[in-house]
Amino acid sequence: MTEPATRPQLRRLLRKARRELSPGEQRQAARGLYRQLAQHPLFRRAKHISLYLPTDGEIDPRLLLREAQRRGKITYLPVLSAWPRTKMVFQRVAAGEKLIPNRFRILEPRTNRARQRKVWALDLVLLPLVGFDKTGGRLGMGGGFYDRSLAYLARRQNWRKPTLLGLAHECQKVESLAQARWDVPLQGTVSDRQWYVAH
Repeated sequence: MTEPATRPQLRRLLRKARRELSPGEQRQAARGLYRQLAQHPLFRRAKHISLYLPTDGEIDPRLLLREAQRRGKITYLPVLSAWPRTKMVFQRVAAGEKLIPNRFRILEPRTNRARQRKVWALDLVLLPLVGFDKTGGRLGMGGGFYDRSLAYLARRQNWRKPTLLGLAHECQKVESLAQARWDVPLQGTVSDRQWYVAH
């Protein structure tokens, strides 16, 4: 019987799998993700939506970002704080706004506190991930930025906002993920092929 993979081993395997997708496969996955989400009531009803810009082979939600802006929704991107370096906030981003690379070379809006919104005041947060299971488990990159930003949700039994959805390639799905006590469970994960709703 083989030992189950550790979180770091799993992270390496799954990052490799998504990075090996060809540009054509990535484009097809982005279109598949758009089809899964663009007409879904959760996306249609949400007024304040946080997304992300893809890096390291992550599934690309930019079609959804543009669609949300086209429909007049208010869109946000995560912005890393200069200090404390472990903090991340959600900042409003406009169509065509100039973005700058952060310390991980991921594009983000220039910090402007007046354009930031508390996470509990968002309707929908679409998160990147490295691995997921069908019960709402999420394996992140290991930096803990989302876990810390959403930590208050882990302490609340029944929060209503925001809805947390992971976005992923189908190849990032695993049978089950052991969750640490600080992990914030997702309400579901959407891949380019289907929805996985946590129960």
